[in-house]
Amino acid sequence: MGEPLHAPEPVVHHRGMTKYLISFPSEAMSLTEAEYPIVAADARAVIEQAKLAGVYVFGGGINEQVQPVLVDGDGDGTVSSDIYPGSQIKGGFTVLELPTREDALEWARKIAVACRCAQELREFMYDPAS
Repeated sequence: MGEPLHAPEPVVHHRGMTKYLISFPSEAMSLTEAEYPIVAADARAVIEQAKLAGVYVFGGGINEQVQPVLVDGDGDGTVSSDIYPGSQIKGGFTVLELPTREDALEWARKIAVACRCAQELREFMYDPAS
């Protein structure tokens, strides 16, 4: 067996807070038409809790009806439909700013319960300019 996963040492960010991405791919949410309005209301309620708690930064769902494009970085800004191989960003996401990873795990749990599907949790690297 491999080594147990350990969280890295916490880095003190601006105001002692870290931004976290809580997300799921669209195929993870398998709902009936009758379930969708209930789950949507539950998810909105959790987001409202996050707003009231002052930890909400941004959230939403990727519009999968609009195809992504690649904007060239070699200076001319050419736009192409050839995105990075294997790149798939879809589904829903929430960005929260929280004091600890444990807090992030608790919010991810709340969102998972509301959305009726597992959530991925990622930590943004600290950038003092952002």
